[in-house]
Amino acid sequence: MVRRLTSFAIRRRWVTILVWVLIGGALSVVGPSMTHRVTESRTGEFLPGSYGSAAALEIAESEFGVTPDGNAATLLVARTDGGRLTPQDREAVATAAADLGKRRITPPKSEEPFMKDYAQTPRVTPGPLAPDGTFQLLTVSLTGNPNDPGLQEVHRELRTATKEEFREHGLRAGFTGGIADRVDAMDAGETRQKVIGALTVLLIVLLNVLVFRSVLAALLPLIAVAIVGGAAAGAVAGTALLLDIRLDPSTPSLTHVVLLGIGIDYFLFLLFRFREQLRAHPDQSAAEAAAVASGRVGNAIASAGLTIVAAFATLGVASFGQFRVLGPAIAVSVLVMLLGSLTLMPALLAVTGRGMFWPARAWKREPAAGRAARLGEAVTRRPVRYVLLSLALLGVLSAGALGMRMTYDPSGGDRTEAVKVAEEISRSLPAGATDRHTLYVRSESGATLDRAALADLAGAVGRTEGVGQVGRPEMNEDGNAARIDVALTVRSDTQRARDLISGPVRTTIGEHTPRGTEAHITGTAAVFADVATAVEKDLRVVFPVAAALIALILLVLLRSLVAPLVLLLSVGLGFAATLGASTFLFQHTLERPGVMFTLPLVLFLFVVALGTDYNILISDRIKEEMERPVSTRRAVADAIRHTAPAITTAGLVLAGSFASLAADPMTQDVGFATALGITLSALVLSLVLVPALAVLCGRAFWWPRRPAARVPVAPAASGERVPVGSAPAPATTRYEPTAYEPTAYEPTTYQRPAYEPPAAPSPYER
Repeated sequence: MVRRLTSFAIRRRWVTILVWVLIGGALSVVGPSMTHRVTESRTGEFLPGSYGSAAALEIAESEFGVTPDGNAATLLVARTDGGRLTPQDREAVATAAADLGKRRITPPKSEEPFMKDYAQTPRVTPGPLAPDGTFQLLTVSLTGNPNDPGLQEVHRELRTATKEEFREHGLRAGFTGGIADRVDAMDAGETRQKVIGALTVLLIVLLNVLVFRSVLAALLPLIAVAIVGGAAAGAVAGTALLLDIRLDPSTPSLTHVVLLGIGIDYFLFLLFRFREQLRAHPDQSAAEAAAVASGRVGNAIASAGLTIVAAFATLGVASFGQFRVLGPAIAVSVLVMLLGSLTLMPALLAVTGRGMFWPARAWKREPAAGRAARLGEAVTRRPVRYVLLSLALLGVLSAGALGMRMTYDPSGGDRTEAVKVAEEISRSLPAGATDRHTLYVRSESGATLDRAALADLAGAVGRTEGVGQVGRPEMNEDGNAARIDVALTVRSDTQRARDLISGPVRTTIGEHTPRGTEAHITGTAAVFADVATAVEKDLRVVFPVAAALIALILLVLLRSLVAPLVLLLSVGLGFAATLGASTFLFQHTLERPGVMFTLPLVLFLFVVALGTDYNILISDRIKEEMERPVSTRRAVADAIRHTAPAITTAGLVLAGSFASLAADPMTQDVGFATALGITLSALVLSLVLVPALAVLCGRAFWWPRRPAARVPVAPAASGERVPVGSAPAPATTRYEPTAYEPTAYEPTTYQRPAYEPPAAPSPYER
């Protein structure tokens, strides 16, 4: 199947390239606008309705017509001299707020195609006055998706207009909370993100230049991945639109990093094998060499890609919607990248031919024994030593996971204007005043609520530990539902706030809920308290399902019982080591409350699925080398020698792509941990542990099927193919290497593909 697909793409190489360019280019243009339309910023929307915070959101929308979102920002208005607001100042605040609530905010025309027009008039509502009278709070709300650049531009224009409006009255204004936090964080990190992106691309280019000494080999993989990546992003957004699915804001960035990493990896796998084929057969056409290389490596690429797809698809069984949409989204994008790796990339190799490696010439000669060869000799000569060293390293790193805790607090953010405004508010009002919780009460029978009972409930909540302020109950038009604002004494995005909500606050609500009604509280701490419960449940389900599915795929693809078991155990140890090292760094060394709650699950999938790529590549080459009439040690040593450069380069590229996430405080944990996990998978598991275990197992590594040594054939004088060495008989039938011998086995006669080579060779083949 894989060979037929790659052969078809090579035969129709110009058509294949044109189709990919048109599809990738078109979806790259319309993809961003579609992505913003399917992105959901409210974490509570990803929770099942059985959770209290999700039930509260349902009451808010059905009974009050309000959908709590991240667009409402808190506006602080104060005197420029820091003094108390006078009656005239407070009147000026009311006048300016009224004028602001009538002004239509129109953002400047954006250069982004198909960006939605979010021009609108903000909703401005009064808030509390500081106890010391130094500032007045207002709530300013916008309508739309806060992840959409269009709405973010509206907020920036609103921020500028608001400051000018209050400056005319001799007052200063500042925003915090909701969309203000998001926009300020993005503005503060904009330069950093551009620098990180440029450095990531530079890293990929430099690695390819150092390895291939070629300009085209350094740039063409990036171009190919950009084309396929654009098509993949558009496919994900289009699928979400078609199925009416909402994506988490982190999905596009994670998908981009995954596609960049695995796309470059797969191109490098093909490129190394293509160069090896051309070197061994200098008279072969580019199309023939591309067909052979793609046919051999294509199976490993398909196996690796399907493993990733299967691993992430298991997230579809998660109860937490953020995980449930992340997994299938990445699975769809990887499927598109896999298709591009088996069609577009072989077609590009067939077109460029030997020009891919211009201006270098040294690649045409078989290199002398280098580091990869010496590593292969060392590992195969003393496999027990290297197994023990690998296990010791992984065991020490895994010990760091002892006492691991999970946190939902993003740490280390930039000190933006929104952060400073929040700190100023917290010095006078409860810390949770800028991010209030809301208690919703609804009659189960539809009857009118008892105001006295509601007052008793509000009073009981106000006396609860950790509650700073409680507003008066507000009834809806039908009188069958009410809402009560609740401000905690601590910031809503802290572990302490979640403990208060899930503990004493919800206990009090349960004990004082009026008879015949239901009461639920929602807000940042309430949502994440429920998320914690959902995540713990999902971890117990997704881990075994993903492991079982990956094992099944490996069994089918490798047709062995021993090899899949070895690969799974190795990547499992790699996952434990990575999680332990990350916990030791962030929790024990940097003294953070814990690791981000998404880290264990995302890390498990990334390290296990992506790390399996390199294990599959080395295992496939070991199997190929074992089909030669050589000993197991020689087969494994040659496999390491041939694949180590590809695995090392690809691993560093993929690790570098994920390391770029570590520069963002919000994704620091995931970036560092995944980069470390990929590095361990490539350099320790694939090049040391798995080959050493393969040597110890011998050909039983492929039990119950053992690769049969195929005797190479050569053409006889009459034209018939006879076994090499059939006459005279070889002096010995056992091969015992004593020192490294740089040999590359290739059949004496080359079997051409089924299709006919092109009539006119490229300039590089003449």
